[in-house]
Amino acid sequence: MSSRSELALEVVSGRFAVCRADPGTAPPAPPEGSLFWSLSITATEVSLVCSEDQVPEGFTSEDGWGALAVAGVLDFSLVGILAALTTALAEAQVSVFAVSTFDTDVLLVREAQMGLAIGALRSAGHVVRAG
Repeated sequence: MSSRSELALEVVSGRFAVCRADPGTAPPAPPEGSLFWSLSITATEVSLVCSEDQVPEGFTSEDGWGALAVAGVLDFSLVGILAALTTALAEAQVSVFAVSTFDTDVLLVREAQMGLAIGALRSAGHVVRAG
């Protein structure tokens, strides 16, 4: 990555679901072979992002998401990464669900808007490649 304005992203293969369950729901373990499983627990909900075919029993889900991951490992001292990406997407009227991991950031966008999202990111100077 040479600068905030030139980020490289990879399209993550698969269809994803953004899910929720009531507080106190036992957090599920990821099924064997899961390629993406992000679990967050707060006082008011249990949230999960996973493959559409891996939504656990008892979770409400919103299906139809695609994912774009920032390529490589992001240092914690970097600032403005999500802002650089989400600004371009907001200007194109693309809604985003963001998930951060220890190494990188992942943006989920509705599959119907994936082409628009990729075009907006490329127009903003970012590199987007198939996963």
